[in-house]
Amino acid sequence: MNEPIRQMAERLRGLREALELTPAEIAQQCGIPEADYLQAESGTADISVSLLQKIARHYDVPLDALMFGEKPRMNSYFLTRAGKGTSIERTRAYKYEALAGGFNYRKADPFIVTVEPKEEEVPMYYNTHPGQEFNLMLEGEMLLSIGGKELTLHTGDSIYFNAELPHGMKALGGKPVRFLAVIL
Repeated sequence: MNEPIRQMAERLRGLREALELTPAEIAQQCGIPEADYLQAESGTADISVSLLQKIARHYDVPLDALMFGEKPRMNSYFLTRAGKGTSIERTRAYKYEALAGGFNYRKADPFIVTVEPKEEEVPMYYNTHPGQEFNLMLEGEMLLSIGGKELTLHTGDSIYFNAELPHGMKALGGKPVRFLAVIL
C-alpha cells in the first residue's frame, strides 16, 4: 500500500469513528457503494478525489483535511507559488497538486493534475462527483470522456462540464498531460 493512500485511509477511518458511524452509514449517507468506502478506508485500493469530496461535503470537512491531513487557515487569500502546492500522488498515473489548500471555506477546489501515459489496452478509469468541473489544458494532449462522448483536448483548450456524468481521462501521444482542474 502506498503511503499517501494509507494516510488518507486512516483519516477516513478517524472521521468515521469520530462521527460514531458504521461504514454502511457513511456509504449510504454519502451515496457511495459500501464496498468502495470499505476499500478506501482499508487502503486496499486507490482513493478517488470524488469519493473524498463526497464525504468532505456531506460532513462539512475540508477536502484538504482528508487528502493531506491539513486544515485550511486563511480567510483573505492563499498564495501558492509555482510547483509548491501540496501534492499527492494517488497512483502512479495521477498526481494532484492543491492550489488553494490553505484557504478556509472555499467554494471550489483547484488542482494542477498530471496524468501519466498508460499502455493503450489499459481501460480508462471513470469518476463521478457532485457539482461541476472546469479543466484547462496546460500541456499535452488528452482524451476526455464525458457521459460517453469522447473529446480530444490540446494545450490551451478548456472544458466546463457536469461532474455528475461519468468522466475519465487518458494522456495521448505517450507524454504526460498537465491541466488545471477546478471542482465546484
